[in-house]
Amino acid sequence: MTMDTQHFDGVLVIGGGLAGLSAALAAAPRRVRLVSPAPLGEACSSSWAQGGVAAALSPEDSPALHAADTVAAGAGLVDPDRAALLAADGPGAVRRLASFGAPFDRDRQGGFLLSREAAHGRARVARVGGDQAGRAIMAAVIGRVRQSAHVEVLEGWRLRGLLQDSVGAVCGALMERDGVMTAMRAAAVILATGGLGGLYAETTTPSALLGEGLAAAALAGATLADPEFVQFHPTALDIGRDPAPLITEALRGEGAWLVNAAGERFMTGQHPDGELAPRDVVARAIHAEREAGRGAFLDARAAVGAHFPTAFPTVFEACRSAGLDPRVAPVPVAPACHYHMGGILTDADGATTLAGLYAAGECASSGVHGANRLASNSLLEAAVFGARAGRAASRRLGAPRPLAQSRKLSRLPEEDLQALRKAMSREAGVIREAAGLERLLSRLDLLGARFPDAGPLVAARLVVECALERRESRGAHFRADHPEAAAEARRTLVRLEAGSLSRKAA
Repeated sequence: MTMDTQHFDGVLVIGGGLAGLSAALAAAPRRVRLVSPAPLGEACSSSWAQGGVAAALSPEDSPALHAADTVAAGAGLVDPDRAALLAADGPGAVRRLASFGAPFDRDRQGGFLLSREAAHGRARVARVGGDQAGRAIMAAVIGRVRQSAHVEVLEGWRLRGLLQDSVGAVCGALMERDGVMTAMRAAAVILATGGLGGLYAETTTPSALLGEGLAAAALAGATLADPEFVQFHPTALDIGRDPAPLITEALRGEGAWLVNAAGERFMTGQHPDGELAPRDVVARAIHAEREAGRGAFLDARAAVGAHFPTAFPTVFEACRSAGLDPRVAPVPVAPACHYHMGGILTDADGATTLAGLYAAGECASSGVHGANRLASNSLLEAAVFGARAGRAASRRLGAPRPLAQSRKLSRLPEEDLQALRKAMSREAGVIREAAGLERLLSRLDLLGARFPDAGPLVAARLVVECALERRESRGAHFRADHPEAAAEARRTLVRLEAGSLSRKAA
């Protein structure tokens, strides 16, 4: 494979979702090279988001209340200072997105039309067209990026590794396009590569998201936080598609019920908030109904009914494409991988433990999600912490040192990837236990011997090993063999050293 080298005296942003776009815009006037594996807005979870952006935008709400709900949902692992920062910056972030042209739903007075979602104490989710927030917000922000003279956009490039200098600082990235490997040198690198939903057979995210940013940072020696915490959205449309169409939580916020095949509501006895309980609670309840053979369905006939096509057009079209009509019958649902709470450990400005490397969005662990992300905080985090990372990275200067090392991510053949995805859903999904996780590690060992440094295997191993080590149930991580939470809530901080995980003090 041929190798090219390019020198760029600016900020290299890798990823075309909301976090990467926000970072690129905020780095102005510093020059930015924004590199994406697909056209901007495609193959990224930001565009698929339905619910909206959570922020304290009403007189009845406050950043303090939003922060408190964020901390509560995170089951003891949220950094309260970071949650306060996220909530305080939230209203400004939403108004900034609106200024870019994002067409948020408005009330008659011109204010934001807000909905309530699971585990929120107030209606604070700003939506677009009912369930079209991600697509509309991304279109507006992409438009602003393409108009920005300081941003150069390169599409169709995949991350293959990070470049490091003689002292271990990150000074660029290995990128591949059409079989050509390019070493892109830069003053600073921001990883905004998204999550790892594609490691699971049942996912609501683009299946191309395989944790490559997480894997590249791990191979470079960055500290990683809480990789075992994977959120499973309770209500993916269960029609056998890959990826599975998402059914937004906003439907339950409007009053839709969860019922089994007999028409019985099963959330009322599970949690005081019923259908609006935290996502991990609802996901396990649906999993249990399906495992018991009773099935699980979302019944929106009374709550939405005839208004479905205009109120929730994305969900309605997904149902209709499968021959289902949610106006007249409940639709089948199942939990699916939706979001990775863990990631590359960062400070409040996106800086990782490696000099020159920043991270933002789902590939990062900024401390605001803990063990269970609060609904509609993901787009907010991407906008807030993406911008903070862009500003911080833009200030990094210094003469480049000679290259010293780079570990290249190898590929995993499609057949092996599909087998891995099924095993991850089976053994590291909604319900976990030691025997299944150990079986999964044995499979990873065999694959790793054949495909060393394969990105999906590195990312999967981080999830599985840390899930095996966490002998408790907390938030989205549920161990059938350790169903109770430990008395002390402790974060997982690890590094890869000589191919093995080394635990750091939390």
